[in-house]
Amino acid sequence: MAVRDALLALLTAGPAYGFQLHNELTRRTGGRRRINVGQTYATLERLARQSLVESAGSTHDGLPLHRLTGSGRAAASAWLDAEGERDADAWAETIDRVLIALSLPDVDASRTIAREAAWWGDSAGGDGETDAPSRSGADGAGLRALADDADDDRARAMLAWLEQAAGAAASSDVAFAFSAERPRRGRRPAAAREAPAGQASA
Repeated sequence: MAVRDALLALLTAGPAYGFQLHNELTRRTGGRRRINVGQTYATLERLARQSLVESAGSTHDGLPLHRLTGSGRAAASAWLDAEGERDADAWAETIDRVLIALSLPDVDASRTIAREAAWWGDSAGGDGETDAPSRSGADGAGLRALADDADDDRARAMLAWLEQAAGAAASSDVAFAFSAERPRRGRRPAAAREAPAGQASA
């Protein structure tokens, strides 16, 4: 999972500040993803330079809020629709994308799950034909067959998990809003951080 894509997806729920997004990423992947907070802020700065996010003002205590631009919303929708190239670890990317989609109130998680199921369905149950030599064991043909079997088994396992995810999307309320709990830390603008003693910098 690219942190860039995950942050864009989270911002479909509305404006948020950096440390809030950092915490929500962990919550909305079931604790699977824990990244360095500095990576969160660096990614947000890069997204701003790419005109995918923009300022949405600040919280009452001075934490800068970020929101999606039109281009950012389109990029988030494309990721949630499982469009484009896959990460090197397609297994982990699918799980993270589905968990995040399920957690977001305004995202049609069933669509995300269906797109993922179509992709993994294409990866499963091949006809067994390869371009390896037909003579058993020659030039790694036997190993190629075992590798193909492993890929097929993994795809079938993912399809079974996606079926469970579809059931969760249809039968239970798994989406939730951003946490209202205030962070113990958060990056504030330099001017606020450097305010003289006695002045409110929150």
